[in-house]
Order: sequence, then C-alpha cells, then structure tokens
Amino acid sequence: MNPGLPGDTRSLARVLPPHPIGAAATMLLFTAVLYVVEGVDQAAGGALDADGIWPRNTDHLDGVLWSPLLHHGWAHLEANTLPFLLFGFLAMAGGLGQFVAVTATIWLLGGLGVWLIAPSDEVTVGASGVIFGWLVFLLARGFFARSAKQVLLAVALFALWGGVLFGILPGQPGISWQAHLCGALAGLLAARMVAGGRRAIQPGYPA
Repeated sequence: MNPGLPGDTRSLARVLPPHPIGAAATMLLFTAVLYVVEGVDQAAGGALDADGIWPRNTDHLDGVLWSPLLHHGWAHLEANTLPFLLFGFLAMAGGLGQFVAVTATIWLLGGLGVWLIAPSDEVTVGASGVIFGWLVFLLARGFFARSAKQVLLAVALFALWGGVLFGILPGQPGISWQAHLCGALAGLLAARMVAGGRRAIQPGYPA
C-alpha cells in the first residue's frame, strides 16, 4: 500500500482549495513573512543572504531551510511575489495537509539538489525553486491523477506561464537554473506521489 502524500480522494479532481478564503489568507501571510525577512535583511545590509545554500559545504547545510525565505533585494522578491501567491494558492486544492507535504518535498529535495549541483562559488537564495516546484506539480498532477479538470488547469497555466520553464536551462547570468531545475523535479515527484497515493486507496485499485 502506498499512502502517498496527505489528501482525500476528492482532491484528485479539485482545482481550487476547499476553503479558498483561508487558502488566500494563508498565502498572504506566507508572503508577508518573505517581506518581513527581506526588510530585516535590508536593515542588516544583506547579511542574511549568507544563510542561503552553500553548495557541498556541510557547515551551511541548513541553508536548504533558509534559502527560499531570502532574496537578493526587493526587486528579486517582487518578481517572485505574484507566482508565489498564485501557484501556492492553487497547490492547496488538496487541502492544507497535502499542501504542507508537497511544499516540504519541493523545499527540501529541491534545496538538497541545489546543494549538490550548484557551483561552489555561488550562494543561492530565493523562492523561485519552490515556485517552479509548485508550477510543475500543478502541471503534472492532473495527468498522473487522470483528472480532466486539473489537466485543463494545467493547459491554462502552461499557456500563461510555460515560458518560465526555460529557466531550468543554464545560460542566464545571475539566475540559478539549478534551483529551478531541482525545484521542478521535486514538484514532479510530489505530483506523482499525490496521484499515486490517492489511487492506491480508491475502490478498484489494489492496495
């Protein structure tokens, strides 16, 4: 039996959070935390950015936890704000428990991937890895779960935001393609785990 990530069987077809006002408030609060952290970082002269991911440095392995909360200035954070709010909100379709599990999977596995493959002379900060993970999770879950409504949502998201997926390719100065790639792969894994786990407990599927 594969229980997968938390959520009920109805989340296979749901495209919006079951409690949209609460989900919106949660994402606004989550985003507010990013702005508070950046305000503290600005007051400290950018010192908090040193708590990001230092590749293959075991003394800074905890940067995997802090990196998505940190940004290189207000412009960096502002560029991430809208997709962070939108994709995070939509990723709550399976309920808060599933959202936490999906986000933790993307946050930790994506961050560890950056720690393993990013250049040793770069410190990575920013929520874009989590954003890419949420986007790929939203794009993939409908296909894994065989949900027409979620596939239609994926098509709409891809039409609007699919171009950003080129960010997983190297060659853009100052952009951590490693964070985008590792976050996206972690989001794909999370989508597979959610869909597979929910099918495993539905009648007609072997447990």
